[in-house]
Formats: sequence, C-alpha cells, structure tokens
Amino acid sequence: MNILPFKTKAFIPPKDDILPALNQVSRRLREKDIVVVTSKVVAIGEGRCVRATTTEAERRLVESEAESRIAFGGVKDVMFSIKGHTVIASAGIDDSNGNGYWILWPKDPMASAKEIWKFLRKAGGLKELGVIITDSNCTPMRSGAIGISIGFFGFHPVVNHIGKKDIFGRAFTFSKSNIVDGVAAAAVVVMGETSEQIPIAIVRDVPKVRFSVKDTRSELLIEPKKDIYYPLLKQFYVRKK
Repeated sequence: MNILPFKTKAFIPPKDDILPALNQVSRRLREKDIVVVTSKVVAIGEGRCVRATTTEAERRLVESEAESRIAFGGVKDVMFSIKGHTVIASAGIDDSNGNGYWILWPKDPMASAKEIWKFLRKAGGLKELGVIITDSNCTPMRSGAIGISIGFFGFHPVVNHIGKKDIFGRAFTFSKSNIVDGVAAAAVVVMGETSEQIPIAIVRDVPKVRFSVKDTRSELLIEPKKDIYYPLLKQFYVRKK
C-alpha cells in the first residue's frame, strides 16, 4: 500500500474553495485509488467556521453540534460527545490552523465524501475510486491522536472474515477488518497534524478493498446496544440535548 501526499496552499477560514486542489489531485489518480481529505479543509470549503470568542460561546457551540454529550470536565475541560456515530471530543470542533476561527465538522461528512467522489470520478475519468474524510481522534488509555474516518464513499468499509479459517483451521465466527479507519489512520500519519499543509493524500494498492457505487455506511456502523463498548458509553445516550 502506497500513500502519496499532496501539498497545497493554506486554506483560509471562514471559507475557501478546495475544488482547484481536488482538480489537481484528479490528474494523478488511477483506478482503484482512495483519496483521503482532512475534514478541516472540507469544512472550510463549506464555510463551516465560527469566529472564536469566549469559552462559554465555545461550550454553547459544542452543545449545539453534538448529538449526545457529557459535560465539560477532566483534562483541559473537554466535552466528550457523540457525533456522526463517533465518540469525539468537543463535537469535532477545533481551532488549530483556524486563524481565529473554530472549525466545525462538515455539515454531513458522508454526503460531502460522496460529492468529492463524484467530482474526482468525473474529473479523472475513473470507474473505481474511494474517498475518505478524516479527523484526528484520541484512543482511550493511549497518548496521541490517530486519524479516523468521519465520512466515506465509493467502497466497502469492512472486510468480513466470518466463516474463514485461521492457520490452524479454526473458523472465525465474529472477526471483521475495518478497512476505512485503517486507511484513514495510515494516511494521516503521512499527512501530519500541524503545519505540513498536506490535507489530501492518494492511497494506492489498498489490499482487500472492494469498490462500490452504493452507500455502504451500514456495513460499518453498529447499533449502540450491540457495541462492545456500550456499557462504557451508555451514559452518553441518556444525556441527549
């Protein structure tokens, strides 16, 4: 698997056009590539930016953006929330590289991924293509952030191993591989987290990926009560707005 970084100009909040950069990326694409784009530049492209002011204003903004939330508290007074089937700090709102603005998530990351997919597929004259929109997230009991997908389109996000056998002939009854978040994590390592100005990457030769022109999100998302972490997360679901 190869990750090809794409360095761009700085995108300036509160709104900046990302289509010229995507058009340049389209010239380098091949069949079966996956294009990874950071949520921040997608959000700036959509004008999803709010002038940063007070802590109280930020709190109200997080509360309005979150689907479920736990009150501020703990390390750096972070409000943990659920948004877009993702446990994320502060509903994904961030001021890094914001130039005085809070950058929100794209309004509908799945829809945004599909629109980028349609644009790149047409511009590149491609049949099989994937798009992932990423954000950085923290893993419990681990230091540091990793990339995750918050929106995607164009491929099946999960590989199912149920019914297959391990090297000793034992059949898998539960196991699956999360391709979309694995690709997101790998790409974000190359794209960086600070001043690299690499908000887009092309991921090539991804193993086991199957492309599709259908909405495949249901293959990735699970009902809260079926989640292995539900006993830890159920407090989110009883504290909705």
